[in-house]
Amino acid sequence: MSEILTVDELAEYLKMSRAKIYQMAQRGELPAAKIGAHWRFRKDIIDNWLLQHIESTAPQPNDRRAGRKTSPSN
Repeated sequence: MSEILTVDELAEYLKMSRAKIYQMAQRGELPAAKIGAHWRFRKDIIDNWLLQHIESTAPQPNDRRAGRKTSPSN
C-alpha cells in the first residue's frame, strides 16, 4: 500500500500552501479522498498526477512558450 499523506504533508511535498491544497482537493483538481472531515492523498497517485501534469504543460517544439520565435509571413 502506498504512503498516505495529510494536507500538511502534501503541501510540504509539493511546496504549496495548505489553502491551495484544500482548494484543489475540493474542486477535484487533485486526486484525493475525504475521510470524515479530513482530506487524504495517496503518494503514488499524487506522483503519477504530477508527472501527467508536468508532461501536459511542458512546451512542445513548435510552441511559442518553448522560446521559438515565429517570423511574420511576407
